[in-house]
Amino acid sequence: METRRESRSTMLWLTGWSMSDQVFDRLRALLPDFHHLSVDYSKANSPEDMLLMTETAAMHIMSTCHTKDDRGRLLICGWSLGGLLALRLAAKGYGDGLVVIAANARFTRSTEEKELGWSVAAIRQMMTELQKDPQRVETKFRQNCLTELEFEEGLGGELSLPGEWTIPGLLSGLYILRNVEIISELPTLICPVLIVHGTADKICPYGAARELADHLPYAELMTIPNRGHVPFLKRETDIADKMRSWWHEHEDNRYSSSV
Repeated sequence: METRRESRSTMLWLTGWSMSDQVFDRLRALLPDFHHLSVDYSKANSPEDMLLMTETAAMHIMSTCHTKDDRGRLLICGWSLGGLLALRLAAKGYGDGLVVIAANARFTRSTEEKELGWSVAAIRQMMTELQKDPQRVETKFRQNCLTELEFEEGLGGELSLPGEWTIPGLLSGLYILRNVEIISELPTLICPVLIVHGTADKICPYGAARELADHLPYAELMTIPNRGHVPFLKRETDIADKMRSWWHEHEDNRYSSSV
């Protein structure tokens, strides 16, 4: 286990589509040496509202933690939709580092790129069905989040139940997944990025993680074998230790290079 030491960094947590922020609780409990904040965009009224919420939070944290002696740092941790939002924030200059969990730089892909994401038609169908039976759409999404083995291990009970997000919030998240892309900007993101991805992910295929690792200048890929779209479930200790050691290494390099 990685030795703990006091950190000056704040972690901003951004959850996945339709999911409660509580899914990160065990990870955060294993990282008490960091200050933790999150953004609740489950009730966003529009895509613009959701994007503004994340930008406002990141801007506020950076303005308060970047003190005159430059001691505070912002680490943005995003899962799935939250990972795409985290990449977007970094492209806008927010954050000193990223942890991107089970996410990609563009969710919707062509048929030729199906190993990297979903089709636009699939997202459109979800948006249409949400108007008729939102619980069915959310339930089906959760079924795709885990592998059969993970369900057998009882991990299905670890995910929040449908209904926590409003319909406008769900639609806003799907709109962002359908339209926002950061691929062209990946080479310009000079902050360190830790990518955490399961090899059996059916929502954001593992190929998307390799794409991120190939195009981000300072990326490290942590592969979780045989895990689906929630690779941190029951792997919190290993992932928290990796996050801590990876981040402290970058902090040490930054301080030593500034001396």
